Amino acid sequence: MPAETKKRARRKAERPAEILDAAFEEFVKHGYSATRLEDVAALAGVTKGTIYFYFDTKERVFEEMVRHKSMEFLPRLGDYAATLTGSHTDRLRAMVVYAYAHIAENRASREVLRFLISEGGRFPDLVDRHYEEFVVPMMQHFKNVIDAGVAAGEFRDAPATEFVEIVMSPALLISLWSLLFGTRKRFDMDCFTEASTDLLLRGLIR
Repeated sequence: MPAETKKRARRKAERPAEILDAAFEEFVKHGYSATRLEDVAALAGVTKGTIYFYFDTKERVFEEMVRHKSMEFLPRLGDYAATLTGSHTDRLRAMVVYAYAHIAENRASREVLRFLISEGGRFPDLVDRHYEEFVVPMMQHFKNVIDAGVAAGEFRDAPATEFVEIVMSPALLISLWSLLFGTRKRFDMDCFTEASTDLLLRGLIR
């Protein structure tokens, strides 16, 4: 295949992601209702017809944008978890620190949460799909470590082991805090993470 043909094929393959990245910026700036696909097209450097070639409606653009941005974080958490060694306490602590830091620093994860809250009534199926595709697998990474720690006798078989959502609740607070206050009211992220991890582990370690 000629080099120029390969280049065009590569650009075509990359175009949907570029459209979704542009859509993200427009939806963040204007909200769902006020966002126009012609503005998305202009930001992406394509025609409005090109958007419809890949996504048949504005609703579809929004849904795929949320999924596209959500995928930026989850695979990295799974890859990181696979590299961890040592005690289950050390592994759980490392995963919590990693997850909280990435969520706190990841603008996309915060804005996706905003979209799900503000537009969840309009897109209930999207909220359900987000839970199944991203929230459940993320919690499963933590549950795997906790269950292994219980089996090894390192963790207590405490009520918290059945509600892994507790592990992620401080991360939700981080996201909500950032959405509400932005840079106006900051807190010490390292101290917050240490306090949250200490509280969690004191409830689990024998």
